[in-house]
Amino acid sequence: MVVADLSEPDKRADALSKIGLCFGIGMIAGSTLGGQLNTRYGETFTACVGAVGSAFSLMLVLKFIPTTTKAQATRTNKDSENKSKSIFNVGEITRLLKFPGVMRTFVVKIIAGLPSGIFQVMFSIIAMEFFKLKPEQNGYLMAYFGITSMVIQGGVIGRMTARYSEGSLLLLSIGISSLVGLAQAYMQNVFQFCLTVIPMMFALSTFNVITDSMLTKSVPSSDTGTMLGLCASVQSLLRTVGPTVGGFLYMNYGVSSIGLIQFVVNIAVFVYLLQRHFTKTAEQKE
Repeated sequence: MVVADLSEPDKRADALSKIGLCFGIGMIAGSTLGGQLNTRYGETFTACVGAVGSAFSLMLVLKFIPTTTKAQATRTNKDSENKSKSIFNVGEITRLLKFPGVMRTFVVKIIAGLPSGIFQVMFSIIAMEFFKLKPEQNGYLMAYFGITSMVIQGGVIGRMTARYSEGSLLLLSIGISSLVGLAQAYMQNVFQFCLTVIPMMFALSTFNVITDSMLTKSVPSSDTGTMLGLCASVQSLLRTVGPTVGGFLYMNYGVSSIGLIQFVVNIAVFVYLLQRHFTKTAEQKE
């Protein structure tokens, strides 16, 4: 929310992607250190180190995050009171979804993000049972994810948003995600999976950044925090539904079923968006 408030609308996607640099550093350092600590000292000590790190993060937030980044506007006490009461209401969420383009983008974010979300929440099980990785090896693999994410979000997405429209990048990310799902359906070992990590992280990073940027730009600046909260709730929804659906698919149909579902769902969304794009272009020409 802070980054969205402090960035210009035309540079918001680039600014949001830069957050991935921080996330990537955390994945590299945290996953590598976590794997080493878990192997040498056990899970309890590793969890305690994580708790200390979280406490330090809290201190950084209190020190450096601005108290408010919203543009100051004159409001009556009554308006402020009504605003504060309505933030967590279903009516407030409905109001945001009624802005042009918000509902469609939000539904696309849920549907297209569900298959990849299932794979993400099931990855720990897949790594241990399908790839037979030890905790230390799993930590190295997560560090590889972090490096890839860092490079893509820090050095690739920003340049692409400067050249191409957000709609085109959204189509690209969904199309690549469908191909990644197809590749994951037929992978047999860690090496083959590592080959899919680069396009997978590109598709995930671009998809999340572009949809967040599109949604925050579709609502007034005073509602960017609420909209980003709704975007985050999508991830929570995926983590809630993902283990149940992913566990069922994995136990009954294997890892390939998760990849095939990702391919089918994303290719369907891709065709839908592509059709809308051509229809909109034809209307504009007329």
